[in-house]
Amino acid sequence: MLLVLLIYQLTLQIMMAIKPLVRSYLQKKTRAASLAAFRVLFGLLMLFCLVRFLAKGWVYDFYIAPKFHFKYYGFSWISSLGNYTYLLFGIAILASICIAIGFKYKLSIIVFFLSFTYIELIDKTTYLNHYYFISVLSFLLCFLPLHATFSVDAFQKQKSHAFVPAWTVDAIKLLLAIVYFYAGLAKLNSDWLLRAQPLKTWLSTKTNFPVIGSLFNDTWFHYTMSWGGAIYDLTIPFLLVYKKTRPFAFTLVIIFHAMTSALFNIGMFPLIMICATLIFFSDTTHEKWLKTIAKFFSTKKIALHVHEVFELKFKKLVFIAISIFFLIQLIFPFRYVLYPDELFWTEEGYRFSWRVMLMEKAGTATFYVKDGDDGREGSVINREFLNDHQEKQMAMQPDLILQFAHYLEDHFRSEGMKDPQVRAEVWVTLNGRAAELLIDPKVDLTTKEDTWTSKDWILPAKEY
Repeated sequence: MLLVLLIYQLTLQIMMAIKPLVRSYLQKKTRAASLAAFRVLFGLLMLFCLVRFLAKGWVYDFYIAPKFHFKYYGFSWISSLGNYTYLLFGIAILASICIAIGFKYKLSIIVFFLSFTYIELIDKTTYLNHYYFISVLSFLLCFLPLHATFSVDAFQKQKSHAFVPAWTVDAIKLLLAIVYFYAGLAKLNSDWLLRAQPLKTWLSTKTNFPVIGSLFNDTWFHYTMSWGGAIYDLTIPFLLVYKKTRPFAFTLVIIFHAMTSALFNIGMFPLIMICATLIFFSDTTHEKWLKTIAKFFSTKKIALHVHEVFELKFKKLVFIAISIFFLIQLIFPFRYVLYPDELFWTEEGYRFSWRVMLMEKAGTATFYVKDGDDGREGSVINREFLNDHQEKQMAMQPDLILQFAHYLEDHFRSEGMKDPQVRAEVWVTLNGRAAELLIDPKVDLTTKEDTWTSKDWILPAKEY
């Protein structure tokens, strides 16, 4: 009891001590140009990403054509809209344009967040870290005044704000720092540091890369790249924050992401991270950039120097909401410690934790459906139900395997089978190891449910 009282008193003293510091920090201001520049870049990047997705035909391939879509836990109500998915993309594109020019910004960013996130929730096999990053970032931007200046909203109101609370800019910096730093923490594992995997596997297939391709078979180079990548992710947020090291750090950002883009097929992620990292530069730098744009369009109608600080409505509630948001971002990636087995093997707690390019994993899955009444059993041709991408992702992720098993149960029940039982023989290879059975092939998967608890039907990896 005495210990509890001491802890309580100590907590009160700490809170009283930091309260003036928090109040002082919340009163700090910075030029609104930083948020405005970020808004323009974000809107244009999202516009390009969405148009690119349409141009490549991926809307049809991933969201319309498949007979079955894998669902996220708790979001089974999200379904494909069929051909209306194109309309959803159109709404997201229109919202991106409005974000870039700052027209009806609050409504536009909310619409973008909802439409983009809905699209990404349609099928779990399309999960990528940078899609998750866009959803998380756009959610954060719903609370921030990116339209305070250099926007159609400001022009229409004839009221452009020169300053915004400094914490509104720092919130974006903090999110980026979490992404980088947690990506670095995720690399502190035995495969990455002691086996140089999966970089060893990937680089060995890229020996035709210009100039340095001949090094890609050298063991020392594999370890240099692995350790260098971990050090980069862990240190880059701090180097970007510090003014004297910022130019050097941003050069590293460009080199790092340019290399990853050239070596690996990771879409828009490098460009998104390079552009987002510009937020770390000074507010005066962003203001100069916006002035250059204004001169290019020969317009002086959007004022940038009104001596007025943008005041957020319900600012205390907004600050509390953002604080809760960051608390979740800081804690949620560590949920994997609640599971007993090897993370990379089971992937329990793997998603939404900024684990970027840490695995070379592939599997083959053969499903068997047995009629519980007469005992007859036959194998399933996966591609009769899934596209190539879905089958590839499903064959190495236990939660997707379980979902597909339940889908097969429903399918064959609808075909007249009274008691379909589904089991699967799944062989998986991870980071250069020999293939092993991922799940118990004797288990009837129709008797299992996908929950937050550990899946006891996943077999332990022998080589870990």
